[in-house]
Amino acid sequence: MADEAGVAAWRAVLLAHSAAVRAIERDVLRRGQVSLSWYDVLLELRHAEGGLRMQDLAERVVLSRTRVSRLVDEMVQEGLILRRPDPDDRRVSWAVITEAGRSALRATAPVYLESIHTHFVSHLEDGEADVLRRALMRVAGRPADEPLPGRASR
Repeated sequence: MADEAGVAAWRAVLLAHSAAVRAIERDVLRRGQVSLSWYDVLLELRHAEGGLRMQDLAERVVLSRTRVSRLVDEMVQEGLILRRPDPDDRRVSWAVITEAGRSALRATAPVYLESIHTHFVSHLEDGEADVLRRALMRVAGRPADEPLPGRASR
């Protein structure tokens, strides 16, 4: 059975996630070119050499395969990404970022990063971001030192 402190920590994670994501989404939609979900898809595709299979993209952006498929369809219509069939397996398709997608990502990145700072990082005291990162990466079953997409390891 979970202890009271553990349940309180879980609740805090959920509340913080909800508040920060809503605020960041509001900022990005007001001042950026693409929604937060689209931004995350573009970010992952930019760093994936040759694109990503839809299944892999869904895992990286933490959305259901159905939701990612709908996002990809919308983004294809806007010219931000391409959907390519896998030549070896017709059941599989790949998502690939276009130059228009790269441009939208570059235009939105400063707004996104500023908003992350405003609505998340600025609330943390010295050293808390690193402790939080390491703890949450363990919960996610990922290496604590896993680099951000497109960045060298620490």
